[in-house]
Amino acid sequence: MKANWLILNVLVVLILSSCSSHTKIPYFQDADRVKGINTSAVQEITLRPKDRISIVVNCKDPQLSALFNLPYVTQRVVSTGARSTLYGEETGAVSGYTVDSEGNIDFPTIGKINVAGLTRNELSTLIKDEIESRNQAKDPVITVDFLNLSISVLGEVAHPGIYRIYKDNMTILEALSGAGDVTIQGKREDVLVLRMEEGKQKTFRVNLNSLQNVVQSPVFYLQQDDVIYVTPNKMKVKQSTVNGNTVRSTSFWISISSLAATVVALVLNNK
Repeated sequence: MKANWLILNVLVVLILSSCSSHTKIPYFQDADRVKGINTSAVQEITLRPKDRISIVVNCKDPQLSALFNLPYVTQRVVSTGARSTLYGEETGAVSGYTVDSEGNIDFPTIGKINVAGLTRNELSTLIKDEIESRNQAKDPVITVDFLNLSISVLGEVAHPGIYRIYKDNMTILEALSGAGDVTIQGKREDVLVLRMEEGKQKTFRVNLNSLQNVVQSPVFYLQQDDVIYVTPNKMKVKQSTVNGNTVRSTSFWISISSLAATVVALVLNNK
């Protein structure tokens, strides 16, 4: 009789272990307990060397605007979600400025401007003030946009790849959504973010099961060149081995079926 109970206990443990990972699937499991929580401080994207930006100046006089703006160029662009490559239909685009190694750009009628460390709004205000202080135009409207800023999403997501940063204050949740979400085989409690800060590589871990952990993480708001890596769970790791014995493997379920049949036979024989 003790043997029967031992086998039955083993069967229960195996079944429960196959279901234990289900508790790690839903996002934001503490959402009801953390209502009104504050997010991490907003980290607006600031310009760095090698960043490319477009700057468009609009004045009341179109001919005056042309003095400040680079010419339009034609390129072929294919856009997929947040990603784009240089193929496909033709489209017009403003030539961009590349921030040099010293953090400068060469702007028409003004000359060199140091833009490193500035946000889009700060650069827009700086150029507007420069133009007005030189009496080159009155009340110009300056629009600054990112051209090549991007983040990488790797690991257990539906569509890994390089994704453009198309706005300020882009969050890790938006990036994962753009990549098609974390797969069922991704560890939502262990998302790794790599970030370069002041020339040093830093690592951060985010637990998507916890709303508090996500919104208060230093990497809730993304920066250019951030790398998001979704770690594979144990099931995925085992499936990658030659003889991985996972809950999805045929051998696992054969073992469970055999054990269950043995338990039933022993119980019936002892009645």
